[in-house]
Amino acid sequence: MKEFIEYILQYGNLNKQQIDLITSKGTEIELSKDDYFVEAGKVLRQVGFIIDGIFRICYYNNKGEEITKIFIEENHLLFNLKNAPSTEYIQAATDCKLLVFSNKDWKEISETIIDWEHIIQKITNKSLAQKLERVSPLVSQDATTRYLEFMEKYPTLVNRIPLSYIASYLGITQQSLSRIRKNIR
Repeated sequence: MKEFIEYILQYGNLNKQQIDLITSKGTEIELSKDDYFVEAGKVLRQVGFIIDGIFRICYYNNKGEEITKIFIEENHLLFNLKNAPSTEYIQAATDCKLLVFSNKDWKEISETIIDWEHIIQKITNKSLAQKLERVSPLVSQDATTRYLEFMEKYPTLVNRIPLSYIASYLGITQQSLSRIRKNIR
């Protein structure tokens, strides 16, 4: 909980009662590697804050191939408050520890803490900017350049997640990734 409160305080101020309210609503859970936070076709009924571990957002293309779209590491929120079924899977790429809030409790926090929506909007804007920065350049480059940029943008992930996930993210085979890694060393 401490990590989440420190994270929120980077985006706005909270008094002791507000912190106590947030603390009373959150629950820590653990997910094992490969467990899903939400599966495609299901409605995400909770908000998660990643305390430890890495998630990946993935989907299956029309050929049935699994495509990793993005990785999300510590100190990020996972949420979909639209109450619509998810179009993607959010899967633990490593063992993960999360702080979770039911959508109902999150709504109560939002209705009680006056500046909450503003704080969450700042967090969302920053996350969106990071996501765009990480995704867009990958499309037009060769595989080696994409891998080097991946290592630059996600320096802590390379040794923490399976190579198959990285290859999927880069749009190459695992064999190609192994060749690239060997040539870089």
